[in-house]
Amino acid sequence: MQRQTIYTNVTHKRPRLVIVLSVILALTVVALVVLWARYGYRAARFEATNYAMGTYIQQTVYGRNAEQGAANAAAAIGDLENLISWRVEDSDIAKLNDQAGSQWTTIDPVTTDLLALALEVAEKSDGAFDPTILPVTMLWDFGGDNQHVPSQEDLNRFLPYVNYEDLRVDVMESSASLKYHYMGIDLGALGKGAAADEAVAAYEASGVDAAVVAVGGSVGVYGEKKDGSLWSIAVRDPKAGDEGTSLGTLEIASGFVSTSGSYEKTFEENGSVYHHLLNPKTGMPENNGLVSVTVTHTRGAVSDALSTACFIMGEEKGRALLEEYGAGGIFIYEDGRVVVTENLKDAFRLTETATYRLES
Repeated sequence: MQRQTIYTNVTHKRPRLVIVLSVILALTVVALVVLWARYGYRAARFEATNYAMGTYIQQTVYGRNAEQGAANAAAAIGDLENLISWRVEDSDIAKLNDQAGSQWTTIDPVTTDLLALALEVAEKSDGAFDPTILPVTMLWDFGGDNQHVPSQEDLNRFLPYVNYEDLRVDVMESSASLKYHYMGIDLGALGKGAAADEAVAAYEASGVDAAVVAVGGSVGVYGEKKDGSLWSIAVRDPKAGDEGTSLGTLEIASGFVSTSGSYEKTFEENGSVYHHLLNPKTGMPENNGLVSVTVTHTRGAVSDALSTACFIMGEEKGRALLEEYGAGGIFIYEDGRVVVTENLKDAFRLTETATYRLES
């Protein structure tokens, strides 16, 4: 009788156990679905490389909409190029240049905004950054079929047309004008940073989880990494040539990093090497001991413009300009000195210590 009682109790408990286990299993499945929906999609990763703005665009995008987000970013960069490249026929800048010295040109608000930014940086840098430098850059023809050192006679002829004060921008009317014939706008010194801005905006609109985009010397990041760590951006070794090796890393949570270096767009003539970072006042490549300047900012176009301005201005004046914009900077010298602004000292780590040394 006792054995029968025990057997009866067990048979009564078994359905309850099955029910409890089923509930636990169901809750576990629900939890896994929720976790996957919230975090699992981050495993989706899409990489893309295309060409625009005169350089390669490299994207790594994470999330369920990663591929579409990358496509949208590439399209946005292409649209920007068609607005602001002086090389693109019928672009806003091409029209503005064609009508130099004659009339105001109606342009897209995106172009207007970038021209206004270019004027602002030009004014604050005392012309070290000058968007009207096109007449001189065309003489040099860096990367073209006729790159050469222009004669002093030619420089003297065209330098008077390099003057940002003769560029007028009407933000309210979305129009601009150049005061004299032979003037011309070249937004190449902020264009790649602006392209990174467009890409990041596209990622946000596409609903991707996170992304990093490199447009030439400008890098933009969006969202958080899967493991919650900071984004690690390599700072290129300017002496490494085409090898593309880094001398250190810069960790950021968000924003943009742009570098202007004398290793980009160079050619050799009569035993001398010439780079494309021209001083708007002399028309010649700047030679102040710097080989590259890296700038961080919350806006890509600003970081790009400031890196150029700081390279031309030099460290002392460049640091003052960076402080005015709340930006950070890394100044790298030909002799191996690396100077980092105070707001980046905890974020930057020098790895190539055999060639370079940090200075306070």
